[in-house]
Amino acid sequence: MLQRKSRSPSCWQVLENGAPLGAPLFLQDWLSDTGSLTRKLESTLRYKQDEHLELRILADCRQNLVSSEKSFFRRPLSRSRIREVVLCDQGEPIIVARSVLPISSSIGTNHRILKLGHKPLGAVLFAKDLRGRFRPVREIVRLDHHHPEWKACQRRFKDLPKRVWARRTLYQLNGHPLLVMEIFLPALQAKLKQLGQ
Repeated sequence: MLQRKSRSPSCWQVLENGAPLGAPLFLQDWLSDTGSLTRKLESTLRYKQDEHLELRILADCRQNLVSSEKSFFRRPLSRSRIREVVLCDQGEPIIVARSVLPISSSIGTNHRILKLGHKPLGAVLFAKDLRGRFRPVREIVRLDHHHPEWKACQRRFKDLPKRVWARRTLYQLNGHPLLVMEIFLPALQAKLKQLGQ
């Protein structure tokens, strides 16, 4: 994967140590957190143990990858299984996620565990019994209508704001790569402010 020279928040940048460049203060911890986003949200929003965020599936089918997604994989991919979902708190969207699941990553043992239904992908990625975990590669960006990732998500989620912060992470599931992009919607900031976060 290539690391871009530009440090502009409108270019994807590798997130290493330290605060994400240009990101709002309230989002910095969220962009850099390495655990399950769903679990962190449910804990922060004070969900009880048996309560969960609502997950709306926008798409789960073979689609074309955008150009910047292709660069994450060792061999060329033009189409892949792409799963796009919205996480909602009390009916209000707070996260839009787009996951690229190469067909070769959905075979063998992964075939069974990637039958997700309305289960978040994080429930699989952060399961305690998975082997072959690697330190994930993480990038962040402030997306807008110039980005192909923004356009791809806006086709499915028409209410996507014109500028949003996002992160994308390359995970390994039993040795096979999966790319997950998460977009943080403004409603999350409002909810965190209400909770004094």
